[in-house]
Amino acid sequence: MIDIGNEQLVLLHDVPKILPTRGNGKRIHISAVYRWAQRGIRGNRLEVVRVGGTTYTSREALQRFASVPAEPFQAARPNAAREQQIDRALQRLDGFLYRGKPHST
Repeated sequence: MIDIGNEQLVLLHDVPKILPTRGNGKRIHISAVYRWAQRGIRGNRLEVVRVGGTTYTSREALQRFASVPAEPFQAARPNAAREQQIDRALQRLDGFLYRGKPHST
């Protein structure tokens, strides 16, 4: 939680200006910052506070947001029924594309 007495507040709209640029030299888009505050990334949300109709975060909250270790991405493995559907679809596609012609897999 943001402690407005001890943390340096930043307008949410100014966050892209204080963050370093990406590898291509572009800044983070403001919509990404609002998405971090509203939905977060993998359960980690950027802390914000509203004061008089204006939304703020803090430099410390940005540090906390950036410091949470990213969970490794694991693709969901399809269940057996879904694998059968995929196999049948691939067989139909092969039949359509190759129409009995030999092909390498």
